[in-house]
Amino acid sequence: MSKLSFFFKRLVRMDFKAMWKTTGILKERSGKSRLWLLCDMLRCALKYNAGYVDYKIAQMYRLTDAQKQTQITRGLSNTIVRRMNDKAYWYLFDDKATFNNLFKEEVGRNWMKVDENTTVEELTAFLAENRDLIAKPLEGSSGVGIERFTADHWEGREADFLSELREKQIGIIEERVIQHPEMMRMCPTSVNTIRIATLLGDKKQGIVYAFLRIGNGNVMDNVDQGGMAARVDLETGTLLTVGADKQGNTFTQHPITGTDIIGFQVPFFEEAKAMCLAAAQKVPQMRFVAWDVAITEKGPVFIEGNSFPSHAVPQFAAHYPDGIGIMREFREFIDI
Repeated sequence: MSKLSFFFKRLVRMDFKAMWKTTGILKERSGKSRLWLLCDMLRCALKYNAGYVDYKIAQMYRLTDAQKQTQITRGLSNTIVRRMNDKAYWYLFDDKATFNNLFKEEVGRNWMKVDENTTVEELTAFLAENRDLIAKPLEGSSGVGIERFTADHWEGREADFLSELREKQIGIIEERVIQHPEMMRMCPTSVNTIRIATLLGDKKQGIVYAFLRIGNGNVMDNVDQGGMAARVDLETGTLLTVGADKQGNTFTQHPITGTDIIGFQVPFFEEAKAMCLAAAQKVPQMRFVAWDVAITEKGPVFIEGNSFPSHAVPQFAAHYPDGIGIMREFREFIDI
């Protein structure tokens, strides 16, 4: 898709109210006028396929043209995904039950699909063995629709609980992952997952980036649910940067636990990398996958794999204080 075609396609779907709100936030942060910001947003949209969210996350108002050219914007991200991933195989990752079956050894926990054929007896038997659950829609992203349930929610009313799951369009229930004590020390309210992106590139194959996603009080660590992220050093497994959220806030220590973020050592990181690299070979038609990995006391497990990796988290301005974006990492694997 050409830059101009992508621009007009996005323009039709634009949330102008949200864009106007964004320019107000950036006006306060940058000291630039709203008119200047709107004009620069338009120029970045036409020249770099950058939406207003890209512009906000990467703080493009502070960047030179040379720096802007190093950002993976929404338009470029879409191009990379469509080029690297055969859409006929997306369902293997997009359907959570299918993913859990395909990667059952790496998932390593009990789970059950919930649909119109699920009986109360089947659910009751599963609940008797699993007393702490995470419930999810069968498809979806950004943590939308995910809830935690314990035995207090269903004991003695299993039939009603099944009806509630169906009403909420829950498609899968899983045994809750108990994370490693070190990960608990960072944030105990959510399972803090590592997003590890593997790329089977034309130049080389391997891991293009890794970020630790950290919760901030909610049951989810996702940045769309109020969480933050910090960049992981691929060699050592330590956090290289401050934590940053989608609103542009940064943290040197976790605001709830006080745990230092920069220098935090992710347990079992070598094992997590090896698991992702091996899994990437299982479906070679999917050459660019972002794996969400939880760390338990026994080692890493998969939460899910993403067929259409978000370009947002790797582009947070706080992770690239020199203004040079993540494109340089991608260029080690593929020509862009």
